[in-house]
This record gives sequence, C-alpha cells and structure tokens, in this order.
Amino acid sequence: MEIYSDEYFMKMAFKEAEYALQREEIPVGAVIVAKNQIIARGHNLTEQLNDFTAHAEMQAFTAASDFLGGKYLDKCTLFVTLEPCLMCAGAAFNTRIGRIVFGAYDERRGYTQFDHEHLTNKRILHPKTEVIGGVLEDACLQLLQEFFQTKRN
Repeated sequence: MEIYSDEYFMKMAFKEAEYALQREEIPVGAVIVAKNQIIARGHNLTEQLNDFTAHAEMQAFTAASDFLGGKYLDKCTLFVTLEPCLMCAGAAFNTRIGRIVFGAYDERRGYTQFDHEHLTNKRILHPKTEVIGGVLEDACLQLLQEFFQTKRN
C-alpha cells in the first residue's frame, strides 16, 4: 500500500476549496483521512445553506463520524486549507481528532490567536491532537486572497 504525504492530502483539501469557490463560498476545503484513505470531504457551505456553522471542517467531521459509525476521530487526520476557527477547533476537541494539518494561518480568526496554553494551562484542542501548520500555505493563502480581492472589486 502506498503511503501518501501530507502535501498529497492537502492537495485533496485544496480541490474541496476550489469546489467552494465555484459555489461562491469562501474557498476553504477539508478532507479527513484514516489509514491513509480519505473517508470524508467538506467545503464551506455557509452561503448555500444559510448556516454560519457550515464550515468545511464541520462538514467533514459529520461525514467522517457517519462513515466510521462513531463520534471519535482519534485515529484520523483533518487536512484543511485554512487554520480552524474557534468553533471548528472546539468541535475538533470533541471529536478527539488525532492530527490536524492546515494550510494557511488565519491571523484574525484562527484558533491559535486564542490558544493561550502558556497562560491557562488549557488547550482549545484535545491534548493528544498533533498540529502541523503551513502545508502548501502559499497556494491556500493565494486562493483566499484572490477570492476576497474579487469581492472587493
């Protein structure tokens, strides 16, 4: 069995972000991987569903839990093109996701802006969750910047 890299799966999440872009949604995409296989996909659907909670991660969490038949994703990895917000990080905590790999950092709304472990000894994410940021960051950031640039014009 071929082992795929974080970059490979981030490219799959990027394709989901492109689907969001085609639907005039903020272009964020996500995939969830278990045993080197994509078990769930998601992209932003907040405009289409008129639901501010319909983030890519939330769509993927629901699909992965349905696929696995359980709510815990501790043996899974979430690949998402943008750093999770507080809401999605909170959901990730509850899923006990094993790893989160994200593309672009979100300097305004990303959970790391609020994760002050050194001050409170509490983490927003589950203590066992491993996090890797900045995978294919330039491509992920460029897609978002181009989207918002077209909205401003």
